[in-house]
Amino acid sequence: MTPLPALHNRLDRIRNALPSPGVAVCGALLWAAAMGASALVNLLLDDWETPAKIRFVSLLYAAGGALAFPVGLFLARLVSLERHWQVALAAAFVGLLAATIGFTGGLFALQYRSYYAQWHEPALTIAWSIQFVHTMATAFYQFIVLGIRLYFPLGFIALALASIWFARQQR
Repeated sequence: MTPLPALHNRLDRIRNALPSPGVAVCGALLWAAAMGASALVNLLLDDWETPAKIRFVSLLYAAGGALAFPVGLFLARLVSLERHWQVALAAAFVGLLAATIGFTGGLFALQYRSYYAQWHEPALTIAWSIQFVHTMATAFYQFIVLGIRLYFPLGFIALALASIWFARQQR
């Protein structure tokens, strides 16, 4: 059983790691714009598909970035509380990177799954569960292999700048 003071310390640590609503919202909007722009520029330079598909993929990356920023910031703050600026820089880099890839990949997997749902078994059966898990895993793998390239170079530059901003804020 966890002693009561230790539980309060953990709750205080979590409370202190939560970003303010203003920082979370403004950061999410900026991060969404950066991630969406990164995908948009890459798709336009590759002369990719149709304008509607380019718009959809760019919005998917922006939505993933918007969802990821508050979570990545929270994780970075949780890891780097009361530590050196180098830890804050690394925590922001890894936290924002993991959250952005995770959320955007998750959104991609949900869209991928919605396309293949017409060939799946009825919902909540054993066969459907297996198909759901395999489709989501395949989609996330495909995102990792093919989708991460859309973050380079603009998304990577934004990640470095956001990490530096975070490390400076933690000093």
